[in-house]
Amino acid sequence: MNVGTAVDLSTTYLGLPLRTPLVVGAAWPLSEHLEQLQELERQGAAAIVLHSLFEEQIEQEQLDLHWHASHGAESYGEALSYLPDTAVLHEGQDLYLRLIEQARRGLQIPVIASLNGSQPGRWVETARRIEAAGAHALELNIYDLPTDPELSSAAIENQVEEIVREVRAEVRLPLAVKLSPFFTNLRAMARRLGQAGADGLVLFNRFYQPDIDIEELEVRPNLLLSGPHDLRLPLRWIALLHGREPVDLIASGGVARGTDVVRLLMAGACATQLVAALLRHGPERLRGIEEELITWLLEHDYGSLQELIGCMSQQRCAEPGEYERAQYMRVLQSYRP
Repeated sequence: MNVGTAVDLSTTYLGLPLRTPLVVGAAWPLSEHLEQLQELERQGAAAIVLHSLFEEQIEQEQLDLHWHASHGAESYGEALSYLPDTAVLHEGQDLYLRLIEQARRGLQIPVIASLNGSQPGRWVETARRIEAAGAHALELNIYDLPTDPELSSAAIENQVEEIVREVRAEVRLPLAVKLSPFFTNLRAMARRLGQAGADGLVLFNRFYQPDIDIEELEVRPNLLLSGPHDLRLPLRWIALLHGREPVDLIASGGVARGTDVVRLLMAGACATQLVAALLRHGPERLRGIEEELITWLLEHDYGSLQELIGCMSQQRCAEPGEYERAQYMRVLQSYRP
């Protein structure tokens, strides 16, 4: 079925015009090579977030450069002016920057870079190189699991805000922040990050949980792709935040069908990210979700996506309490074994 011209699917995210709300989220298997990015574009991706460049990669390269530049300086005068092979020491950064440059030349859709970190530091200077390489925007993935009992929640929030301020000081690119849901008051955090320079929020980061091998007595990584149950958390918070804070909201996690996109847009998302559905079914699933979205909109007499966005946010729905405590009581009352 090809009904793509029957309804207007266009939207904007971070000031970037998008043909549809279907954005490919950050995931290494999906964006390792230019050819993969081009296939995602052919299948209908409206924008692509590249896999993340990690704080640890950047800081280790900086340490390696310092060690090679100073090693033996006390014994050999030449060492003071010797610079090691940057192709070796900066392979991670350089390969990433090269991919951005290739994507800008080889794609017609927006290319969004991703930096993944947890602490303020020199690694955020890489944002400047990302901007120079031609990225249309930058997604800042705050991935941290604090375990220090002396670290207060206020200190954690200040640290997140400081990372955003440091990155914003480096670039003029549109900046999105990918957050975890584990804040005492997420709306207050959203406001602080908007004031610190964030243009959008990606809700939410998924913390991959380890498992225990009971035979080998080892802690092992355990990757579980998101499913439909993961959709409810971003849906709720997008509905609570829409129209209240001056940042774009994009959903991440659990989007597998066109009707999933509909629900998130109704809540107030301007776009949705897809990863798990593409890993399970391949890039061609993008086209299937787009057609499902168009079919639903036509069947319900929507002429454009803009008519849908935010229509069921807390500000606009008939029963605003359903997104807060009232929902908890009704869920308990509605359960039937």
